[in-house]
Amino acid sequence: MNQEIRLRLKHVIIFASIIAFLLFYSLSSNRDCDSEQSRSNYGDEPWPVGQGRDAFLPNRKGPTIYAVTPTYSRPVQKAELTRLSHIIRLVPNVFWVIVEDAAQTSTLVSNLLKRSGLQDRSVQLFAKTPTNFKLQGKDPNWLKPRGVEQRNEALKWIRNHLKHDAMGNGGAELSHSLVYFMDDDNTYSTELFDEISKIEKGKVGVWPVGLVGGLMVEKPVLNRDGLVLGFNSAWKPERPFPLDMAGFAISSDLLLDNPQAQFSYEVERGYQESEILRHLTIAHDMQPLANQCKDVLVWHTRTEAPKLDAEKSLQKSGKKSNDGMEV
Repeated sequence: MNQEIRLRLKHVIIFASIIAFLLFYSLSSNRDCDSEQSRSNYGDEPWPVGQGRDAFLPNRKGPTIYAVTPTYSRPVQKAELTRLSHIIRLVPNVFWVIVEDAAQTSTLVSNLLKRSGLQDRSVQLFAKTPTNFKLQGKDPNWLKPRGVEQRNEALKWIRNHLKHDAMGNGGAELSHSLVYFMDDDNTYSTELFDEISKIEKGKVGVWPVGLVGGLMVEKPVLNRDGLVLGFNSAWKPERPFPLDMAGFAISSDLLLDNPQAQFSYEVERGYQESEILRHLTIAHDMQPLANQCKDVLVWHTRTEAPKLDAEKSLQKSGKKSNDGMEV
């Protein structure tokens, strides 16, 4: 009798354990589902203004920004322009002015614009640098001015384009637009173009540039009233405008009113920025941007030249690793 009672008690304990386990499992599953639903709902909620995704979305209603990019044929050309195209695709008010250092436009750049879907927001130009101003062999990149011919060709196109638009509008006042010299070897935040969009008519906007001139950051120096006093440049600080090409943008009405403003082969090294800006503004009249020049939104990075010794050996034997391919 006692043995039978113990057996029944054992069965009851086992049955109760099974019921408890099933109940626990059911509650745990419901909690996971609720958690998953919570995560799903969280992903659908808008980010607070100025945080998360919104911080990287540019001003979609801003003035047209003509981004001028000189480029030339080299192994990293497509890689550099591809990186830039991804930025420009994210900034709808940018119009890309690409100028090739060549006697004609290239299929490589044409294909890149098609693949990126930027044909309607770009123009492909060419302007060949005179032979006596071309870098030769192992010349350091600072020996001769680069991009002069190409930037001037872009300025010529922009001026003609804006004048044509004015004639098409019956001589009405042109809508506000801006010009930015966007070299293909720098790194840009999309936030930079939101800042550029804030530049007022008749103004040149300025901001810091990271990793340039031997400094972590090269920047405008402001007084207590927020006016530009000068720049903190360590390299040739005596220049009228000791700043990098990536550190300013110009209201296009200034370029129309000052047709003599352009770049030159006749100035010494490091004076290209000063050469164009001297016709357009003075330091005190520049418009400081990027949180009163406290934020770095562009960096003067440079792509390392690839080591292609094996490729050169192949070419000597009449072969190429990229035969029939566009790299």
